Amino acid sequence: MLAEVRTACELQAVREWAATTHPDAPVRALREVVADDLDPDTELIPARAVWLPAVRQGERRVSLADVLVLSNPRRPMALRQKTIKNRRPDRLRVVQGEPATVAELRARYVNELAEGEPFTAFVSVQASLSAERAERQIVGDRYKVPRLVAEQISSSARFQAKAAKLAAELGRPAAAVVQEATDKMSNFVATQSRLMDDVFSSVFSNLHERTWTVSVDLDTLNRLRTMNKSHGLVFLPSHRSYVDPLVLAEVLRGHDFPPNLVLGGNNLSFWPVGPIARRAGMIFIRRKFGGDPVYKFAMRSYLSFIVEKRFNLEWYIEGGRSRTGKLRKPMLGLLAYVVDAVEQLEDSDVMVVPTSIVYDQLHEIGAMAAESAGGTKKPEGITWLLKYAKAQRSYLGEARVRFGEPFSLRQALREAGEGRARLDKVAFKVMDEINAATPISATSLAGFAILGARDRAYTAAEIEAILAPLLDYIDQRELPGPDPALCRGVGLRRTLRELTDAGVLTAYDGGTDTVWSIAPGNHAVAAYYRNGALHHFVDRAIVELGLLATAEGDLNVGEGGLLPAAQQEALRIRDLLKFEFFFPTKDVFLHRLGAELDLVAPGWREVSPTPEWTDRVLHDHAGALFARRTLQPFFDAQLVVAERLVCLGDASLGKDQVLADCLGLGRQLSLQGIVRSKDSVSTELYDAAYQLADNRGLVPDDGTGPGDTDLATARQKWLDEVRSMRERLRRIAWIEAEQAGLLR
Repeated sequence: MLAEVRTACELQAVREWAATTHPDAPVRALREVVADDLDPDTELIPARAVWLPAVRQGERRVSLADVLVLSNPRRPMALRQKTIKNRRPDRLRVVQGEPATVAELRARYVNELAEGEPFTAFVSVQASLSAERAERQIVGDRYKVPRLVAEQISSSARFQAKAAKLAAELGRPAAAVVQEATDKMSNFVATQSRLMDDVFSSVFSNLHERTWTVSVDLDTLNRLRTMNKSHGLVFLPSHRSYVDPLVLAEVLRGHDFPPNLVLGGNNLSFWPVGPIARRAGMIFIRRKFGGDPVYKFAMRSYLSFIVEKRFNLEWYIEGGRSRTGKLRKPMLGLLAYVVDAVEQLEDSDVMVVPTSIVYDQLHEIGAMAAESAGGTKKPEGITWLLKYAKAQRSYLGEARVRFGEPFSLRQALREAGEGRARLDKVAFKVMDEINAATPISATSLAGFAILGARDRAYTAAEIEAILAPLLDYIDQRELPGPDPALCRGVGLRRTLRELTDAGVLTAYDGGTDTVWSIAPGNHAVAAYYRNGALHHFVDRAIVELGLLATAEGDLNVGEGGLLPAAQQEALRIRDLLKFEFFFPTKDVFLHRLGAELDLVAPGWREVSPTPEWTDRVLHDHAGALFARRTLQPFFDAQLVVAERLVCLGDASLGKDQVLADCLGLGRQLSLQGIVRSKDSVSTELYDAAYQLADNRGLVPDDGTGPGDTDLATARQKWLDEVRSMRERLRRIAWIEAEQAGLLR
């Protein structure tokens, strides 16, 4: 009997337990056993003394008060153990791990460990891990934490062999690379403890528990728990707030999931957050480490260990919080490392869990909107944390945690095929599933209604009229929409009042009816809420622009007829927006547009889509046209960037200077009324437009355009495209106004 104990009291508890369960087995403290001296047929049985916290409010959990008095109920001081054992025997249990013979352990040792590693140390680690698994039967899976990580990784034959290979490539001694990799690993390996997990939850839960009521998709959560019994889970959530990891952790903790190992930037590793968070499962890593091959090797080795041992991972694939409310472009570095681990471990796989976290309101949006408008991001620190905690005191509604369809990473890689685009395809699958799962909130729809192309105030009745066809569309598409009651009558007024109290809207009630408008300077904040739902309406908006092009006779109809020309036009619009939204493959995209047309014009497949027919369809749906409110900000942002590049002629400027110039030009055009959406004056939107220009070869250093076209001509062509899209949006606005009787 190998007793993993710290004190004489714990050893005595194991001996008392063993006298009943294994009366013939001698009990030895684990640290005293020399495995090399044992007969190969000797069976070793790990056992551990487990201390449990006292029951508080129906749960055994360490409180902050325990820590403040320097007490850890899971590891009581030796002087108090005997008293606790006598007075509260329910707090001390003995657990037995899975037994193994010395011969069986010797065989595993030969296969797994590098040559020269002591056998006794291997036996000690295996016994401890076996006892750990047995302990979780008592404390629950939410306390499943990796133990002895650095020892297991650095002593493995695989680590030593890869370190030797890297050393040869770098022209360095193998021992030096092993030591450096181990040292760097020690800087980011999460040294989890159950105490700090409880403390972290107790201390930082105040950052979200009083601010939001958290709701969760229980059906998928139950499926995930079943999957977790045989697979490690990789949670890839959308990133909208600093508290995202806290909200998700509390959801998983409350449903007895093992704690995720959370990969995050080392900008949040400041005292006291860093020391506590790291011991609660946070892995702080450098933002950039591509130029440090040993750091990359250490990180790959750690992630490979996590995948092999089936611990759950979590990171934010966007790389940072969304500044606009839409998903950002995915960062592929960590995904590539996990892919490497899965492919190198023959029998390993992970289940990827796309996760959406959405809030009715967020305090931090104002700061992010200011950064997007050209402001400077304030560094995180203790002062920042105190201010952030103070701002979190008021109630802001609901936080919704939803899960996309989980999928096997190994299967997704097979479906993605070979080549450089493989990771992009897997990342797109993640983002598409996050978007599909993202619920539409009442605050999103309120922003959608008030952020019209005309910057004016609206009555509640006008907003309700705008939202009515939108709610019908949400119902037809079976989208994850809000409670319709929050978008009508008293519920709508409550939603508007909450946004007014938050300073997003302003209300004027000095006339015959109260009217609401965007508060001065807060268009970007209102747009943040709206943008979280926009991806649900993009396909419909593209259909509307395509129908308008048909009605206006703007398409080049060839021998194939009008439908192929309309499809090509839809693909052209898709190309203009590909750095703003995540679109599927062309075939799937066109299939989706066909489904949208089924809603707009049932029977369109049996009709010759003449300009007259499409014009009639648009007028019949004048109150349910979404393109103007969905796409105006993005084409306004593209207009600004295209105008700036055209002004340069054949010359070029650095990206940072172009974006800075665009901020000034955007503000000017907004004041002139040329740019219709004030929220489009944003470095984030200009950056996406710049990426499109770069993709089209419009920002080269050599002064040449794409193909044989000179640069100035190519830039002008893009500007003309953007202007034509904006003209179509203006035409849709005219149709809506005509039908509503607003034209004079």
